[in-house]
This record gives sequence, structure tokens and C-alpha cells, in this order.
Amino acid sequence: MKLLTKLPLLALLAIFSFSCTEDSLDEKADAIELNFTDPETKTIEVEILELINNHRESMGLNVLSDMIVVKKVAFTHTDYMVDNNQISHANFYKRSDYLKANAGAIKVSENVAYGYSSAESVVKAWLKSEGHRANIEGDFTSFDLAAEQNSEGKWFYTNIFIKK
Repeated sequence: MKLLTKLPLLALLAIFSFSCTEDSLDEKADAIELNFTDPETKTIEVEILELINNHRESMGLNVLSDMIVVKKVAFTHTDYMVDNNQISHANFYKRSDYLKANAGAIKVSENVAYGYSSAESVVKAWLKSEGHRANIEGDFTSFDLAAEQNSEGKWFYTNIFIKK
């Protein structure tokens, strides 16, 4: 009986632990500036990209190529989430529009996550979620990822997928 009272709390926690979006959502983007830096590639990022491509390959799907412009855009959002200490898709349409104008994207989608301490754990969580898995297994050509830690050492992730 105690488990039944905790299930809604666990469901809410799962919803706020990771999220995904596609540019088919109908919302307005807040006005932000995409301030680009050349983010350093971290081992955890390389591992996540490899795990996603290994999964895609195991399903008979094309392997996605990484793109520095996608990484820079992902980094701006991950940095935003760290600064606000909150997981979100805020300003997704600004990122999507930028990638359509500057990376030749015709379709853009993203997965975000918070708190997972390893590449395996975040990819497993995304694959257990129908929406995140749909992005990972979707009709895309390129992707990249940014992972940053907050002051408490908790990881924030933004994984952006594009179709050119």
C-alpha cells in the first residue's frame, strides 16, 4: 500500500529528471542570445555519442555524425540549465531556428537530462522513455551533445539531433 502512495511522486521525479522535445511543439521561444564558445569535449560526451550510435547501429539505423555547430548550440543550453539549476527546453525554438539557418537542418529535436553520473545511465534512461528513444532512433543525420556539471557536481545534458 505504501508503494501506491509513492508512485505519483516517483512519476513526477522521472518527468523532471529528463525530458525531450521536437520542433513540432507549439510554443514561443524566449528571446535569448546564442553566445558561442568552443566547448571542450569531455570523455562522458564521447561515451554518450558512442552509446547512441552503437544503439542505432544495432537497430540497423544509420550512424549519426557529430557536428561542432550542434555541439556549440547544445552547450549554450546546457550552460543555461546549469546557471538556472533547472532542467528545461527553454528557448528550444531559438536553437532550432539557428540550426536550420546555419547547419542546414530541416528537422531538429533534443533530449535533456539531469543528475545521471555516467554515460550508460543517461543513455539507458533515455532509451526507457518512449519520446527520448524516438529521438535517438529517429530519422536524423547528425547530432552532438554537451554535458556540464553544476557547483554540486550534478551533470546536466543537452543532446541535439538534426536532419539535413
